[in-house]
Amino acid sequence: MSLLGALPARFRRERVLIIGCGDVGTRAARLLDPARRVRVMALTSSSERVPALRQIGITPLQGNLDDARTLRRLAGVATRVLHLAPPPSGETPDWRIDPRTRAIVRALVQRSLPAALVYGSTSGVYGDAQGAWVSEATPARPLTPRAWRRVDAESAVHWLGRATGVRTTVLRIPGIYAPDRPGGTPRDRLQRGTPVLRAEDDVYTNHIHAEDLARACVLALWRGRMQRNVNVVDDTELKMGDYFDFAADLYGLPRPRRVARDAAADELPLSLLSFMGESRRLRNQRMKQELRLRLRYPSVAEGLSPLPKPTT
Repeated sequence: MSLLGALPARFRRERVLIIGCGDVGTRAARLLDPARRVRVMALTSSSERVPALRQIGITPLQGNLDDARTLRRLAGVATRVLHLAPPPSGETPDWRIDPRTRAIVRALVQRSLPAALVYGSTSGVYGDAQGAWVSEATPARPLTPRAWRRVDAESAVHWLGRATGVRTTVLRIPGIYAPDRPGGTPRDRLQRGTPVLRAEDDVYTNHIHAEDLARACVLALWRGRMQRNVNVVDDTELKMGDYFDFAADLYGLPRPRRVARDAAADELPLSLLSFMGESRRLRNQRMKQELRLRLRYPSVAEGLSPLPKPTT
């Protein structure tokens, strides 16, 4: 992605730090690396992962998001930061706070600031819209501890932008999928025979292919506007049961059973039930107009179906 092609050579050597360099972060790094105009670094708490990162051209920086003292080395190392690390999932003194993002922000302000900080949040911050369309102007109404911590992280990121002038972009991300992503398709759930809600109780679900998400992350590092929230979502408009029916037909598997919401409480884990308690449809005009992202996989029909590997 030649985002820097028009710059003089002396300014082309950007330094991008990825915090939370898992599947999506690695995809983003691969988009940046071929141009050889960007040095890509990644924070890792595992010494065992250092060789693997180096093998794919990423410079590892060791630190632990749960130990703020180890994050001091992040100050001034990057011209742009992509933060994809989730909040803690275990017990914390205050379940509404994301101490990891707060610690990252405190570290970044210690020395020269990055030009841009992009944070990968969740569309769960909107809560339940009862199937209505949701844009970035819709107020956050988190219903779960996980979503509350994401709202806190968003607030910390945008505080940095307001206080220092760093361009901060929050990407609000729905369900991530990809056939080459671990657990990235509904196949395993279909094979387990997990039921879905009947049509009258069903909820809308939103999706983004991991490759399109990685491209959005990279574009936001350069094209994101000041203190901006952006929904990163494809054009799919399906309820959850219909999505699993489509996948079952695609894979040649039985369609899942349909159950009433009351019965689902007896058959499904709480984590899954929480997703079935929220229904919304995300608008993606800002993603298309401001980031100028052209979706490679506009819907799950293209993203789940076998397609030739893109050449560019």
